[in-house]
Order: sequence, then structure tokens, then C-alpha cells
Amino acid sequence: MSHYSIKQFIQQTKQDESENDYFELETPRILEVNLMDQVWAKAGSMISYNGDIKFEREGLLEHGVGRLFKKAMTGEGGALMKAMGRGRLYLADQGKKITIFDLDNETITVNGNDLLAFEPSVNWDIKFMKKAAGMVSGGFFNVTLSGSGRVAVTSHYEPLTLLVKPGEPVITDPHATVAWSGHLAPELRTDISLKTFLGRGSGESIQMEFDGDGFVIVQPFEEGYATSSE
Repeated sequence: MSHYSIKQFIQQTKQDESENDYFELETPRILEVNLMDQVWAKAGSMISYNGDIKFEREGLLEHGVGRLFKKAMTGEGGALMKAMGRGRLYLADQGKKITIFDLDNETITVNGNDLLAFEPSVNWDIKFMKKAAGMVSGGFFNVTLSGSGRVAVTSHYEPLTLLVKPGEPVITDPHATVAWSGHLAPELRTDISLKTFLGRGSGESIQMEFDGDGFVIVQPFEEGYATSSE
């Protein structure tokens, strides 16, 4: 364990006040939002802030009846909060590593559990993989984000990007899948047998198949099976 004087510790870990970009990585696992208006963030992700900032849970009809119905299906996992005002806002999610994407008229789909924050200029919609409901507790819901603006995504440990090429599909464990090209439409594959049920019963029995031209981001961690974080 490292030893510091109080002064040394403060110097080593204090916030960097010279940064003023809209989204900044204060540390690899803490996102700083230099808020001038508003931002959407995962409910419960605020760890600190200064300035004049107010927080609101996403209103039931904030984004229309269609999304309300989808959110009722996906449950609390898709809950968002809106931070409004001016100041510095710090966000984190269970110590997970944070990656910031700067969308430029692009589209990315993110596992609902791994979306941390995004600018209000980014359009979004919930995609629920209905076929997964009943196979895996809670099913799978994903958020498709498009347009221009910053999006912050989380992963356990270092993510890996797999390239998807025509005729060369990529198969992933849904619980290890973080995000993928927005135009890809993954199909669920199942391999359920008596041997599977007698074995460890892991997510290898349910897989996501990506075919086409794009990418898939995975993490070295099966989120649905973990009993503790890193």
C-alpha cells in the first residue's frame, strides 16, 4: 500500500481545474462534465458536483408514450436523470472504466447497463431484445444513440473492439457485450441442451451474432454473473 502525507495525497489526486471540455476524464473511472446547460446521465451516477446544478429523474412522458412503454418493459436498468444548470458534475458507475465517444453524425448502440451519460444534442431510443426475455433474467435492452455529440460508455476493465466483416460473423456473450455499430442488428443464438443445464449454466448458452460490416466492443467481464466488482 502506498504511503502519502496529506499534502502529497491531495497533490496526487486533486481535480484538474485547467480542464474545461464538456466531457473530461478526471480519472479513468470518473467523468467530469463541465455543465453549461444540461446533460442526460445514468440515474444514481452522480458522485459529486459544485456550482448551481439541479437533478431530475426522467419524467414518465419526457420522451413520449412510445419510450414510456419501452421503459416500463426494461425496468430501472434504463432509468436516466437530467442534470441542469452550471457547474462541474462528476459521474461514475461502480468503478467501471469510462470511454468517451464523440459522435459526428454517427450511430452507436450501447448495452443499457453501460451507458453513463450523453449530450442532449444526441438522439436516442431504447431497443429491447424481446427474444431474450425469459432466457436471461430481465432480458436485454440497448440504447441506440445517433447524431452529433459526446457519449460516455462504461466497461469493466479494458474493452476490446472486434471487427465485423461480411461473411465473417462475430459471436459474443451478451453479458460481456458493451456496444456496437448502430447499423448492425444482432441476432440471438441459443445452445440450450441437457448438458448445458447440467453444466455451469453460463451465458455461453445464449449468444449474440453480429453479421455485416462494423464493430463490436466487449469487456473481459460477464456482468450478469458477477457477485462483486473489481
